[in-house]
Amino acid sequence: MIALYNAQDADGYVDLMTEAACEATYRGAVVREGREGVRSGLKAMFAQFPHNHAGILSSYVLGDTVVLHENVSRAPGGEAFEVMSIYSFVGDKVDRVEFIR
Repeated sequence: MIALYNAQDADGYVDLMTEAACEATYRGAVVREGREGVRSGLKAMFAQFPHNHAGILSSYVLGDTVVLHENVSRAPGGEAFEVMSIYSFVGDKVDRVEFIR
């Protein structure tokens, strides 16, 4: 998924998600709801930040959950920030992603 995200391939990214998938703040509000909500949100972000890139600093897998510690930059030479992304799966599809920043 990160390779698709870095390629700014919103369609390929959401193909790996359930129809009801969402992206949310950790234990908080949903910011992108459903596959189409995630797709449109990503496309808007990619348009605003055409050089957006996430690098994986570390990753953990436990059962149906994957946690990624990422370093994200929006522009070459721009200020980067760290985020923890928690991916919950249903079968082989991502059903929810929560972000800690």
